[in-house]
Amino acid sequence: MDEPIQQNNPQTRRDALWELAALFLRLGTIAMGGPAAHIAMMEDEVVRRRRWMTHERFLDMLGVCNLIPGPNSTEMAIHIGQLRAGFAGLVVAGACFIVPAAAIVLVIAWMYVRYGTMPQAVRLLYGIKPVIIAVVLQALWGLGRTAIKSRLLAAIAIVALAASLLDVNDMIVLIGGGIVMLAIRALEDRDAARAMLAAIPVAARATGAKGAALAAAAVAVPFSLTTLFLFFLKVGAVLFGSGYVLLAFLRTDLVDRLRWLTEAQLLDAVAVGQVTPGPVFTTATFIGYILGGFRGAVVATLGIFLPSFFFVSISGPLIPHLRRSPLAGAFLDGVNVGAWALMASVTWFLARAAVVDLTTLLLAISSAFVLIRYRVNSAWLVIGGGLIGLAMTL
Repeated sequence: MDEPIQQNNPQTRRDALWELAALFLRLGTIAMGGPAAHIAMMEDEVVRRRRWMTHERFLDMLGVCNLIPGPNSTEMAIHIGQLRAGFAGLVVAGACFIVPAAAIVLVIAWMYVRYGTMPQAVRLLYGIKPVIIAVVLQALWGLGRTAIKSRLLAAIAIVALAASLLDVNDMIVLIGGGIVMLAIRALEDRDAARAMLAAIPVAARATGAKGAALAAAAVAVPFSLTTLFLFFLKVGAVLFGSGYVLLAFLRTDLVDRLRWLTEAQLLDAVAVGQVTPGPVFTTATFIGYILGGFRGAVVATLGIFLPSFFFVSISGPLIPHLRRSPLAGAFLDGVNVGAWALMASVTWFLARAAVVDLTTLLLAISSAFVLIRYRVNSAWLVIGGGLIGLAMTL
């Protein structure tokens, strides 16, 4: 169930590409609620409904996505496409998830520049957010049963969840569980541990060289499309975390150092990325349009997302090998429960913002019931929640 389709059968390969395109075009158009919600919807589609892969393989992909820079939900789409249809699937799934969201943001950016304000979607989100909570909870239940497969992993999950709720750095939460599992496994397998320790200096030197190159790329220069592309390429290559981390990163460079944007423009750009479907990193599309029109929007979007395709293309084929190695597999188990804890923590904060009255509480409960009892496609629930939110405006 986890293996790619047969690449020597052109018809089967074309069918798989069409399936990927249809799925991710739809998700890129309606998947709202941030990365946790996007990943939950992907899990529902590719694990539960289509059975393209197991829960374990999905979790391994999620763990790797959390360890590499870039937007996690976009990288999950790219991983799924690569597993399903090779390099062509990688490109199709990633592009189809990004393009609809970027197009929506581009229209909003045009209206923003033309009219000096941002279209409001408060009532639409009012109905969608509680439905998203139900979708994420369903995914957490399924992924948790797969990831937390021993008492030790359960203990790590509890500690990781508590640390995340206490605002400990995401990477510490994520890697901490992996290091604990790796240390325990290393005590059981001393030879493998010595081999891994011998490889650390080489990896450290390579990381240092990459860091120096990225630092050199951050030199301030006058605005141009080339500069814009290189800036967002750097952001996509080094940024870990959510849209709020992206806000801090962009503020340092675009507002304080380069002075290309005002504080208000930057906050509006991040808000658009948060309230529109698809990847939060489409904030770059909005900023690119403000600074350089349509060409600026295209250049910024390409720059921030290209690193994700690169990182997934080199990390995806390694996942089965990581799982076969006892030490790497133990580390991945720890990372997976850390990723699950981060997702659970995000869900808690999302729920506090989404369930604000009796109506949203009833929407969340009824959506969870329908998902679990009748296994309805989550996309229809999201659309239904949005329509209820709009109806309440009238």
